[in-house]
Amino acid sequence: MTTTERESAANFPPTPGEVQPVSRRLRVEFAGEVIAETTRGVRIVERDRPPVYYFPPEDIRMERLVPEDKTTTCEYKGIASYWGVRVGDRHAQGAIWSYPNPKEGYEAIREHMAFYPWMMDAAYVDDIPVTTPNNDWYGGWQTADIEGPWNQ
Repeated sequence: MTTTERESAANFPPTPGEVQPVSRRLRVEFAGEVIAETTRGVRIVERDRPPVYYFPPEDIRMERLVPEDKTTTCEYKGIASYWGVRVGDRHAQGAIWSYPNPKEGYEAIREHMAFYPWMMDAAYVDDIPVTTPNNDWYGGWQTADIEGPWNQ
């Protein structure tokens, strides 16, 4: 997909679909630093929701991450673990999650990490800003090249 094409979230599968490789440049910034940047990410899409992007750990500034004693369960993907991001005196608690042992069909996201974009200072797909609102539980990345309707 190029940055001029538009996708419709209405055409995504009704439940979290297959893991799709993404060659577009994904970037997350926090406290004046690039925390993660990759062209080797993956995404999962679900009808009427923005895609969730996962970064390989090699493309994340792991020294900026703080493990947390928090887990949640997704009926499709399994048990998620959480991290915060700390840069200087700024801390975004619970800003990142991953599935260390994902369920069958989601093995490609093992060890990859997803960011709540609204907890970061900025997030981008290529140079398109992510505009996802804070809804406290869904980490999809809403951008101008994907049209709703949105069910967040």
